[in-house]
Amino acid sequence: MPEILGLNRRRVLRLAGGFAGATLGFCALGGNLAAPAVAQTADPLKVTDKDHVLGDANAKVTIIEYASLTCSHCAGFHTTVLPDLKKLYIDTGKVKLVFRDFPLDRVAAQASLLAECVPADRYFALVDMLFQTQEQWARARDPQDALSKAARLLGIDDVKFRACQDDKEALAAIIGERQAGESIGVDSTPTLFINGTKYPGVRPVPAYQKIIDDLLK
Repeated sequence: MPEILGLNRRRVLRLAGGFAGATLGFCALGGNLAAPAVAQTADPLKVTDKDHVLGDANAKVTIIEYASLTCSHCAGFHTTVLPDLKKLYIDTGKVKLVFRDFPLDRVAAQASLLAECVPADRYFALVDMLFQTQEQWARARDPQDALSKAARLLGIDDVKFRACQDDKEALAAIIGERQAGESIGVDSTPTLFINGTKYPGVRPVPAYQKIIDDLLK
């Protein structure tokens, strides 16, 4: 991937909050975002055609991740843990990852709206880029301007960017994902549900391997 917004891997690793040496790492739930309540599905853990899914839809193990694009521990998971899990399990058809938005703040919701602007087959690439460059855009004096610059690098001009940011239906869906997460006990990010069992925070790769391998037996 080309350098975007001055990406520096050392800065990204520092962004992760030093989680690698800890058992768990998570970002705390922030205040409520202003949005209307969204009708909840009967089973929030059921994967639907509205979900963003990485991997084989028929994989034996399903990981549902609730994450905020401004959460440093989520960035740590995506930059230093998920690549190994992807190589071991997702690329081999054993696991699928379902990414769900759980914005902790307005800036996270703006980033989620940008991710919804790209075609479905580019969604995860953009999410990865946003996590890798999180320190640059999320901590910028004007985060929305920083996001618009990133969007231009992706071929999204200012007119389309503004339209995406003003998409009330997309925002309602994003907030709906957070509300659905709250209904099943999500109160920090990242929170993973692996075949229905809740695992809050970030664990080392071997810990996830043990969980997944037991489910694959």
